[in-house]
Amino acid sequence: MTLRMAIGFVSAAVLLSAPVLAQEGPALFNTYCAICHEGNANTQAPSRDVLGRMSPEQILQALEKGAMKGQAAERSRAQRRALAEYLSGKPLGNAPGLISASASCSNAGATTAASLTVPMWNGWGAGPSNARFQPADAAGLTAGDVPRLKLKWAFGLPGASSGGTQPVVAGGRMYVGDAEGDLFALDAKSGCILWRTEVEAGIRSAIVLGERSGGGLTAYFGDQAANMYAADAATGNILWKVRVDDHPQAAITAASALYAGRLYVPVSSREEAKVADPRYPCCVFRGSVLALDAATGKRIWKTYTIDELPRPGAKNSAGITIVGPSGAPVWNTPTVDPSRNVLYIGTGNNYSPPSTANSDAVLALDLASGKIKWRRQQTENDIWNGTCRRPDREAAACPDAEAPDVDFSVSPVLVNAGGRSMLVVGNKSGMVWAFDPDQQGKTIWQQQTGKGSSGGGILWGLAVDSERVYAPNGFFDAKTPDASGGMAALNLSDGRLLWSTPNPACGDRKLCKPSHAAAVTAIPGAVFSGTMDGQFYAYAADSGKILWQFNSVQDFTTVNSIKANGGSMSNAGATVVGGMLYVQSGYSHHGAIIPGNVLLAFAPE
Repeated sequence: MTLRMAIGFVSAAVLLSAPVLAQEGPALFNTYCAICHEGNANTQAPSRDVLGRMSPEQILQALEKGAMKGQAAERSRAQRRALAEYLSGKPLGNAPGLISASASCSNAGATTAASLTVPMWNGWGAGPSNARFQPADAAGLTAGDVPRLKLKWAFGLPGASSGGTQPVVAGGRMYVGDAEGDLFALDAKSGCILWRTEVEAGIRSAIVLGERSGGGLTAYFGDQAANMYAADAATGNILWKVRVDDHPQAAITAASALYAGRLYVPVSSREEAKVADPRYPCCVFRGSVLALDAATGKRIWKTYTIDELPRPGAKNSAGITIVGPSGAPVWNTPTVDPSRNVLYIGTGNNYSPPSTANSDAVLALDLASGKIKWRRQQTENDIWNGTCRRPDREAAACPDAEAPDVDFSVSPVLVNAGGRSMLVVGNKSGMVWAFDPDQQGKTIWQQQTGKGSSGGGILWGLAVDSERVYAPNGFFDAKTPDASGGMAALNLSDGRLLWSTPNPACGDRKLCKPSHAAAVTAIPGAVFSGTMDGQFYAYAADSGKILWQFNSVQDFTTVNSIKANGGSMSNAGATVVGGMLYVQSGYSHHGAIIPGNVLLAFAPE
């Protein structure tokens, strides 16, 4: 796809609007829309001829606020506009003004520099081990401060229905992306905008910062069209862009890992969701990890999680040939182990038959070559896709209606306990394991932390300190919402359950889904976790006692004058840096119940 980048800016004039990116409308339509709109008499979707008689504004309205809002939730602002122009055959007017000029930092306020100076939180897990633990000197916040936390400012993500990426903070600047395709650099203390850049597709991966050999700081991130970018952290200017996978459903969901001049990029996909339509020829996507040269984006190696190429299999009820093996996506940020020259990843389920040995597994890859050194598969024959839970399940695509869909969507955490190295990881089954990296991933201990399901268990991230593993649980049963998954802590050395704290009752909350899907974050003495119904909690690390609670499901007055509200909390967790706590609120898909678009900043009163 072609791309016209919005250059990073500070000037108020440029802040008034966002650019429309040059896209390939036909490719977007064929990938996401054609199966329902291409002359199919079995759906009520308007045909191409009908769409061609509409104005681009009418189509855009349907995508952003009307009947197609749900289907378009994962498409960026630029992609929706490109679809509207392609389907109508007419150009849209200029993009509407999104952010007022007053949201930009004044010359006096823009005192922060693009640097890796401490305190900071860099990347997904605040370090190469992905422990999501912020030590006291960097946190600037103690457990005693937590009950005194008050909202200092709120920032609205323009046009979004989901909160943005894991906030990354360094040198007094915050870097955050959103599903609309915006990348922002903000002043971390005030929330004013230093620059904003718009890219091709939505951004879900956390930003990773690295210093360039010739000077300067680079921000690395991926988008939902499987493009990897390097941007100048001082200005937002794009330095290079590389597409890492050719599959039309491929995406970069998690942050990359940066080490010794190389970026290690995980590749995932939503192709499994397409199988709900029996006309879709499932499935050919294979998960992978790439090593790129951080300076140029040049590929060094690419390792697929499935060795063999997909091949034809059985036909479904529509006469469509099912293809496989497929799947085993990589949803998580790789973990770097320099002492063993290894990269650790977790993989997801297979999308179509046959099953493979690397699905639902933890893999260890050689840093230099990408060769898989060892694997630890925890669930065999987990072939799951969008037809598995349907009453008219297509057995050719989903042989087992009870396939558990228990991905390792959590980053492995490399830690040391009593002089012994361990790789701690959980998955959607609700189980947590400690593996021995020196014994081909041999199990040291395992502990069930709560119920699991395809939408529950441990979804996006554990936190680990020197004593404990903090495990959120995303299980939810609509019949008994008060029995949703809560928070638990395990003893790091042996996996013994130390405490398990259920959620407070929903009470009179009309929208109740108190499951913990988002990643958790720990500081000395406290751990933070948000729920799918927008409640944000701080727990005492030693006892699980709730120290503080904030209801994010409300409207906020924002520093950038964007209408914003909080909602479901999933994916990204809290960031704690320099005496402030930042968290995203709002989520519009994958089990969410409350859309939202706000970034919240707290500090002790």
